[in-house]
Amino acid sequence: MNNYPYTNKIFDSHAHYDDDSFDIDRSGVLSLLPQNGVELVINAASNLDSAQKGIAYAKEFAHIYAAVGIHPHDAAKAPVDYLHTLRTMAAESKVCAIGEIGLDYHYDFSPREVQRAVFEAQLLLANELDLPVIIHDREAHGDMYELLKKMRPKSGVLHCFSGGVELLKETLSLGLYIGLGGAVTFKNAKKPIEVAAAVPLERLLLETDAPYMSPVPFRGKRCESPMIALVAQKISEIKGVSVEEVIGVTNQNARQLFKIS
Repeated sequence: MNNYPYTNKIFDSHAHYDDDSFDIDRSGVLSLLPQNGVELVINAASNLDSAQKGIAYAKEFAHIYAAVGIHPHDAAKAPVDYLHTLRTMAAESKVCAIGEIGLDYHYDFSPREVQRAVFEAQLLLANELDLPVIIHDREAHGDMYELLKKMRPKSGVLHCFSGGVELLKETLSLGLYIGLGGAVTFKNAKKPIEVAAAVPLERLLLETDAPYMSPVPFRGKRCESPMIALVAQKISEIKGVSVEEVIGVTNQNARQLFKIS
């Protein structure tokens, strides 16, 4: 990944560099990100082991920050003392969010009642610690927004936003940001394009969900943070602004949300 024709201001607000697909070249990929236009990355956690790896990357690389949390897929496997462990992890200097947390009713790898309980507990923890949340919502809109209205997270982002324009309005009314990635470039991507057109630029974050969701023309290949340039290009076309503006404003949005100066 190199030679993208844009600034070095890309902020990838959601990646998973602890994924096994990076085992063969992780250090090289991470070390080269600044040369490939990427200024900052949030490594989102899936479970406690994933969170610990993200903290380690953040200690090694100045441009990496970490989120800690239990993904809904792993909710049923969370140890009894997971909240205590997350609270301890969150005290690390470069931990800037609780996430990735939420609900996933597509796969149902964890029972739904367990997902809801673990999600609610982590929303409480984030508010206690005054940290933003990184939220996963897949085919669970009803329960998701019921819990968000009940728990009122102080700040956060709906990662890989999958709702339509009406749900976008509801999300913005809760004071949350919208995360968009490679899906806006997909063929027949009607909803993501409508959302990209409707979301105010000052409430938008860019993300990869690396190694997943690679934008066109890299679909089927491992996603990496520099590919956000292609997402920004598509959004710039949709919104009628420059690519540099999309990258610059979303960088400032992410810095504000995650309190990174």
